[in-house]
Amino acid sequence: MLPPKLRLPPQQQRLLNLFRELPEQEQESLLSYAEFLQQRGRAEVPARSVVPEPAEIPRPQNESVVAAIRRLSSTFYMLDKDELLHEASALMTAHVMQGRPAVEVIDELEVIFRRRYERVKSTAD
Repeated sequence: MLPPKLRLPPQQQRLLNLFRELPEQEQESLLSYAEFLQQRGRAEVPARSVVPEPAEIPRPQNESVVAAIRRLSSTFYMLDKDELLHEASALMTAHVMQGRPAVEVIDELEVIFRRRYERVKSTAD
């Protein structure tokens, strides 16, 4: 629910009202369609020819896996985090559920982020 003082532009308010009147299954369909349109819009935007360099954020001693994911997300700010989520969550699960050492998991996370960055950088050239 929106705070009473916040007013949406008329088109957004109309969409919100329509969304609220739909059954749950139709709401999911509308969200899927909106996501499709958003992705299609991204695909139509020409790729940038220059990919920015990663930020220089040093790895602290005794870093937790969660802190490492935050640091790497900030370091490689130009990457789409949704694409990395699957691999990162699998490593997080291995750490939490299977007792894999944090240092190993963080080392692998760094490789994954760097590899993804290199892939993005090579396709932009």
